[in-house]
Amino acid sequence: MDMKIELVAIPVTDVDRAKSFYVDQVGFHADHDYVLSPELRFVQLTPPGSACSIVLGVGITEMAPGTQDGLQMVIEDADAALAELSGRGVECSGVDEQDWGRFVYFADPDGNTWSLQQMPPR
Repeated sequence: MDMKIELVAIPVTDVDRAKSFYVDQVGFHADHDYVLSPELRFVQLTPPGSACSIVLGVGITEMAPGTQDGLQMVIEDADAALAELSGRGVECSGVDEQDWGRFVYFADPDGNTWSLQQMPPR
């Protein structure tokens, strides 16, 4: 049986600010932005090259803003990712060198944290 993660909720306080951060600064693609009622807004964003998207909005999750911790994306080049994100105004860690990969870390405006991993050579 195949199981694929396709959508992960990101709890935020300001939907427009978060959407702008993820699209304009991090480079995600804006797939959908639907206001279905004052209590329900659905914003789906997808990282470039990813089969999994994130969703943020109003009425999406009961998690407190900033509590989504340690989401991870695999990248090709940690140095290039750091340069690109920093150039777009995203506050990032430096490249963290580990035996199991090279990592760059950042947080969104609410404090939800992300890890970008460059896999080690095989």
